[in-house]
Amino acid sequence: MDLFKTTRALESALSGAMLKHRMIASNIANVDTPNYKSKQVSFQTALTEALGKKSLKSYRTHPKHIKFSTEQDGVFTAKVHTNPNLIFNHNGNNVDMDYEMAQLAKNQIWYTALVDRTQGSFQSLQKVINEGR
Repeated sequence: MDLFKTTRALESALSGAMLKHRMIASNIANVDTPNYKSKQVSFQTALTEALGKKSLKSYRTHPKHIKFSTEQDGVFTAKVHTNPNLIFNHNGNNVDMDYEMAQLAKNQIWYTALVDRTQGSFQSLQKVINEGR
């Protein structure tokens, strides 16, 4: 039984959220840089692809149980991509400050929720270790 599968998935999600934050900050910092192309992180897309578009993946709770055909390790990686064909400004820059600020706020909420879930996971583990005390 793998006790830390959820922790690894949360760690991957937190890493993806941090990467997204860095890319948004980079986009905002380069808002006036000529010919700069904004970068986006598609962690949720990678997560959806890893989980499968039609159903969730299954996990065995004991090594002697029959394997599911959809088992996976629970680790996902974010992908960074640019859109070179989109231009907003006269200097060839395609950073939209309103969009970036909205994405920053959305990512902050997502990151905070992940941190809260991670904290809850560790609190549950601590309660088990302390025998419910």
